[in-house]
Amino acid sequence: MTNQVKPYFISFLVVLTVISCSSPSSDSTLPSKPNVLFIVVDDLGWKDLGFMGNPWFDTPNIDSLSKQGMIFTQAYAGASNCAPSRASLMTGMATPKHGIYTVSPSARGDARTRRLIPTKNTRFLEDDQATIGDLFQEAEYQTGTFGKWHVGQDPLLQGFDKNIAGGRNGNPGRNGYFSPYNVPNIEDGPEGEYLPDRLTDEVIQFMRDNQDTSFFAYLPFYTVHTPLQGKQDLIDKYLELPRIQSQKQAIYGAMVEAMDMNIGRLMSALRELNLDKSTLVIFTSDNGGIAAISPQVPLRAGKGSYYEGGIRVPLVMRWPEVIPEGSQNHTPTMNFDFFPTFSEILNIEKSEGLDGESLIPSILGKETNQRALIWHFPIYLEAYDPVNDGSRDILFRTRPGSIIRRGKWKLHEYFERNELVLYNLEEDLTELKDVSEQHPEIVRDLLKELNDWREKMEAPVPTQSNPEYDPKVEAALILKLLSDG
Repeated sequence: MTNQVKPYFISFLVVLTVISCSSPSSDSTLPSKPNVLFIVVDDLGWKDLGFMGNPWFDTPNIDSLSKQGMIFTQAYAGASNCAPSRASLMTGMATPKHGIYTVSPSARGDARTRRLIPTKNTRFLEDDQATIGDLFQEAEYQTGTFGKWHVGQDPLLQGFDKNIAGGRNGNPGRNGYFSPYNVPNIEDGPEGEYLPDRLTDEVIQFMRDNQDTSFFAYLPFYTVHTPLQGKQDLIDKYLELPRIQSQKQAIYGAMVEAMDMNIGRLMSALRELNLDKSTLVIFTSDNGGIAAISPQVPLRAGKGSYYEGGIRVPLVMRWPEVIPEGSQNHTPTMNFDFFPTFSEILNIEKSEGLDGESLIPSILGKETNQRALIWHFPIYLEAYDPVNDGSRDILFRTRPGSIIRRGKWKLHEYFERNELVLYNLEEDLTELKDVSEQHPEIVRDLLKELNDWREKMEAPVPTQSNPEYDPKVEAALILKLLSDG
């Protein structure tokens, strides 16, 4: 596993008087040291917002935000579940480099249904691993994180000056969305205070306290992760709407709308503080939504799967006088692109070992190369809702494998049986029609590129058979689930 070490991973470039024609970072349209408000919602699906075509939930503030900046229609998470995606976002690196593939352990699901011994999972980033928080600290920003951390024990050791509610936990726990809270590093508010509201209060105060300097405010909402808990007035609203199909969907809709209201509060605060034009606002999610709670149609499956529904995420970037209002970008992007993007914005030399690419050329309307996007998942992730997950396998959302997308082609490789499945995303966004037999040359080329990438990354591929595997038990469990469904 390759790590970047903090003491020497960054060196500043002197760019005030030297302009390079070959580097987009020197583009004179980029303001110096903008504030950054980086909002990451937990488990919010690609289709859960009005501007993405969702017919169920009301999200007027985020819809307005999308009109003020650029929508990335093909944005992806670095992984299909929380911890690995956040680790890639924070480090700018693909999963084999930091070794976080899931929320531990890696041997998930019934042992009798796993053919292979999965790769051992790394639970947290090392404290000396460079993060985007370190990047902003090097640029002399005030840095704060407000909400779910999940990639280490203490964000104050990982690039942040202020930490509210962040620690090792991945969700707010039982009844945890209302005070008194179950999350660390936050004082309880009045009884019944709603956690997303409180985190928004804390961010607004942080921006107010630092309005005369440069700040990086990272807001990783715990919401809309389970447990499903919303404000009762909003739940009642959704229960009365004919379009809502269940109690679960009503509660989820209430959580989405409450989150949207807080985005509206944040944007109002920026205007009130006269920081509106000097702040880059980024809004995204850490992975796909849970298909059983909020279907991502036309995308297949959801969180935990490497079909499109599990890895495509909403992404909006708003930066007045830099990013054109009402614009869209259709270039496939990955969340580890944020690290090099921030490096470019801060005029800091790009660190070695990064796997992402800066998004600055895209937001400035420049031509970019169509690179391959690759995901590696050498472990197991059990089914969330076997009937409604939409996964390939009723027992698992994902079995060990790798996925590569280049252009319209997306190849899935599954290690248990050395299976290869090819989809044409332009013609089959739902990933239901395997066209590998019709395009053997595409399969060959993508598989070679995938193998070369794994070799370069030293990515582990599990090959050891699991002695507990029992095909009869596996078949019986599948039949039972199918009959129950």
